[in-house]
Formats: sequence, structure tokens, C-alpha cells
Amino acid sequence: MYDFLTTSPWPDYELIDSGNFQKLERFGKYILARPEPQAIWDPHLPLKEWEKADAAFARAPGSTEKGQWRLKPSMPEQWVIAYERPDGLKLKFRLGLSSFKHVGLFPEQDPNWQFIYNQTRKRRAKLPRVLNLFAYTGAATLAARAAGADVTHLDSVKQVNFWARDNMEASQLDGVRWLVEDAMKYVRREVKRGSKYQGLILDPPAYGRGPNGEKWQLEDELNEMLKLSQQLLDPEDHFFVVNLYSLGFSALILDNLTTAIFPGEKAVRELGEIYLHDAGQRKLPLGTFCRFAT
Repeated sequence: MYDFLTTSPWPDYELIDSGNFQKLERFGKYILARPEPQAIWDPHLPLKEWEKADAAFARAPGSTEKGQWRLKPSMPEQWVIAYERPDGLKLKFRLGLSSFKHVGLFPEQDPNWQFIYNQTRKRRAKLPRVLNLFAYTGAATLAARAAGADVTHLDSVKQVNFWARDNMEASQLDGVRWLVEDAMKYVRREVKRGSKYQGLILDPPAYGRGPNGEKWQLEDELNEMLKLSQQLLDPEDHFFVVNLYSLGFSALILDNLTTAIFPGEKAVRELGEIYLHDAGQRKLPLGTFCRFAT
């Protein structure tokens, strides 16, 4: 079954508008304008509404990623927003303005955070072990930890792990195991050790580098990573989430891979696209996903 997931209403986040390869968002009380390569349509709102943004990102000449923010005097470089769901999940996130247009949070992942939280609570294991790979600033990590998991959070960038710790402390949680490590090297060692996890979360980039210069290229590495993940899952008690944001990377690729590698999960598997909708009800695609649980 091919599914479309989107974020539930959330007081501290809103996609206000999108278009002209940009998106206009509200995080807490601050409005940001930043690039979005998939928003190829015209904006819904007039230019004067976009000009009200507290911060706008401008790409550096000749760069597709780096740039700088233009800030209004009232705009801080860091601030905290709240995240609360009816199922009991309550977190806080410290946001900041990076030179790569990111703010430290991907709000479209809200459906997966809820899935992780609820599936962790359903595990039969008394203290379910959850591994979060390419874990960034840790929203998925904290969703699992808030549900009572023994969580290992792995990212190759030390500063990102510090940011995730800030989010943990803001959310009044503790006990996460932090690793600055190359994901592929780590899962290979874990398979050799015979380790098993009741939850496994993957959110790999299109490309990246490990802490010692190890190369990650999604199309070259994903097949092996999924095979290793299959060996790490507790065969009787598990959930699994993989999310991809890479332009042109179809959900059909995940369909082919997961059908071959996790054949027993096809009946319960969810597969499809994640998107955000703006005030004009345009659907902004922001990745593909696959998830399942015993």
C-alpha cells in the first residue's frame, strides 16, 4: 500500500506558504523564509507577506547549499519551541540558523516521531533497545527515549550530538547513549557481535562523510545498510523506520529493496511519501519512507 503522511496540527509549527523554490514557515513566534528546491509552483501569498519574515536565507554565489541568513533586529540566532501530542509525547527543541539553511529540525517527520513513540511503548521487551542512525539533532531519539527505550544515538558530527543533548535536556530527559561514529562501520561491528534491537531508525543523507573521512553515497550504500539492519532487528519484537530525502529517489526503490530484504514484513509495511501542506493547500513533498512493526 502506498501512503502519504503529513504533519498533524502543531501550535509551534506552520508551513505558511511555498513557491518560487522557497518555503515560508513559522517556528514558534518566528517566521523564516528559506530555499526549497521542490516548490516549483507560484506562491499563494503576495510578496509583502514573505517580506514579513524575521529571517530569510540567501544562498552564497556559486553554491547550492551554503549561504547566510538576513535577520531582522528582533530575530535571535537560537530559540526553543515546544512539541506536544495527544498520545503523551512532549518534547522541546532548540533551533538555530545554520549556514546550510537548516534550523535543526525537520517538522515533516512528525508522523514518524509519533510512530516511534507509540511503537516503542508496544514492545514486549521490558527495556527495548533502539538504534537511531544518522540521528542529527535527535527528535526521533527523544521520541523513543520518552517512551522508555534504551537508545543509542549515532551521528558522525560531534557538534550535532551536542545539539541533540541540548534537546534532551530541554525535554527533561536523560540516559541516551551518544556515539560519534561512521554508521556503516558501527552496524557491521554490531552484526558481528550478534547485537539485537527492538527498534531501528534510519534517516541517511544523499551523501556525507564519517568522522574519519569515510564516504557515504546513498545509492551505493543503502542496499548493504538495509541488509545489515535486517540482521540487527529482534526477529520477534521490533519496529523499523527508514526515511529518505533525496531528489528523484522514488519510493519504488524502497519498495524493491524492502520487499527483497524484509519479505516477511510486506503485509504490515507502510510505504510512500511524506509531505507538508501550506495555507494554500499545496502539498510540498519532503521525502520517501518505509516503516513496519511486529
